Amino acid sequence: MDLNTVWFLLVGILIVAYAVLDGFDLGVGSLYYLLAKNDREKRLLIASISPVWDANEVWLITGAAALFAAFPIVYASVFSGFYLVMILVLLGLILRAVAVEFRNHTDSLKWRKTFDALFFSGSFIPALLLGVVVGNITAGIPLNGAYNYTGTFFGLLNPYALLFGVVGLFLFLLQGITWTLLKTEGPVWQRALNLAKPLWEGLLALLFLATIYTWHTNPGMTLNYRTYPLLYAIPGFALLGLVLCLAAIRLGKYGPAFLGSSLAAAGLILTLAAGLFPRLVPARNPTLSLTIYNAASSPLALKAILIIALMGLPLVLFYTVYVYRVFRGKVKLSQTGYPIAARKKRRLGP
Repeated sequence: MDLNTVWFLLVGILIVAYAVLDGFDLGVGSLYYLLAKNDREKRLLIASISPVWDANEVWLITGAAALFAAFPIVYASVFSGFYLVMILVLLGLILRAVAVEFRNHTDSLKWRKTFDALFFSGSFIPALLLGVVVGNITAGIPLNGAYNYTGTFFGLLNPYALLFGVVGLFLFLLQGITWTLLKTEGPVWQRALNLAKPLWEGLLALLFLATIYTWHTNPGMTLNYRTYPLLYAIPGFALLGLVLCLAAIRLGKYGPAFLGSSLAAAGLILTLAAGLFPRLVPARNPTLSLTIYNAASSPLALKAILIIALMGLPLVLFYTVYVYRVFRGKVKLSQTGYPIAARKKRRLGP
């Protein structure tokens, strides 16, 4: 396995980590008004993600840095072509972060309603637009000989890409539902339980539609699967995750339900990656497609940044695991709306 393939796998793993972890943050925010009906319930939902959202976004930063270092031409082409879309995504993530940190700083009703709206829009917009980006990359984008995007913003909003946007949104919603079931109690938990099956069924229907659409209009995505039938195990892995998710919800096992939705998200991203390989950004003109070879840094640079990545990734992983361990269990609100970590009480005296 050459360095270019190693970096393709590494960037894919970072994207999977971000989608699984920040996916439930985006899902919780997108379901905010459906799950929470009063101030305490809204505080509870925000408190369920407030200790971990910043740790989750570290994976986005790491993934973008890895893409820039290993495949700089892809980074330049994608961000130039999707400039306005990516600005909207980043703006949404910033608004969500501000809402999480500032909503409970005052008792003003107007203040809290404003940040409620920012929290919802800052979650919903990225959840939808990230799927639109993936849909456009999967379908192929117009590039010129200098690998610059030659289309328009509205050209990105084509039916195929919008379908992928809705699929991505539902995937994040399912992540948010299983996280809410795992972390909350009471009316919020009950509403999440009531929504779980309809969302699961909606996602399954959308995935079926997207698969048929791709099969008939984008045969290039199925070439690797026709050549190497063993790759069909990857979408099978995603389907297994969906089955596990629904079965666990019915059994009241919400940890396995969250695991199932996470496996489904990971499997679906890897399914697309297997279809794309060795391409990173397919072009409408196949000869202009960006691959792991023509868009990569020099072999020396790939080797050097791989060493740096192997030193830095364990630190990111440790930080993530530590935060989740400290704030494990059901959410308990403090007076300010922030969660209280589950810690053992120290005994005083004999």
